[in-house]
Amino acid sequence: MRRKGFIAALLALCTMPAVAADIFINADITTSQTWTANNEYILTDRIYVVNGASMTRFRAFLQDRPPGAAAYDIYPQGLTEPYRSSRFKIGEDMYATLGIAREDKPARFAQFAKNLEFFGAPAALFCFVDRQMGPPQWSDLGMFLQTFMLLAQEAGLDTCPQEAWAVHEAAVSEFVGAPEEQRIFCGVAIGHADRDNPINSLVSDREPLEVFARFV
Repeated sequence: MRRKGFIAALLALCTMPAVAADIFINADITTSQTWTANNEYILTDRIYVVNGASMTRFRAFLQDRPPGAAAYDIYPQGLTEPYRSSRFKIGEDMYATLGIAREDKPARFAQFAKNLEFFGAPAALFCFVDRQMGPPQWSDLGMFLQTFMLLAQEAGLDTCPQEAWAVHEAAVSEFVGAPEEQRIFCGVAIGHADRDNPINSLVSDREPLEVFARFV
């Protein structure tokens, strides 16, 4: 999939108001395909896109499907230092920007639940991976998603990767028609960030070079 075509598809996804037909894309999207606003485009194999009418259907579909056990450990069991403190701090910093106290569990759960609304984004994708793949291939997914998000930023779009969807693998798989041999990795919300929302002012701490790199 060439860069220009990928971004053209991304821009189209965020402006489609309605769905007239399902169009399956399983080759180079820059050839033999005219993108129009009234069709639903499905990038086949491991990336599934919801937008417009399909986003509306998905949100309704999810209403009576409670979350289950996560499809994988989002964080390792028994996370040790310094990772445990780092994870804790970014969570506390995020809730602090929203004025949500640690003891206010309902407000925290309500904020987490916004994942299931893609934080209001009009389009999103789900990234799946073949179940036989291991850590090296999962790292490839990270590189793919980073490239995707950088290209989206270049096109004037914002994104939010969401591993929270791991607790809805069964529902998402059913809705998008993913085969049994695929497992969910994450969702990615696609849209325009609300710059006035305090949460979007959060910048996570960065370790200094000497902490994570050693020159030998």
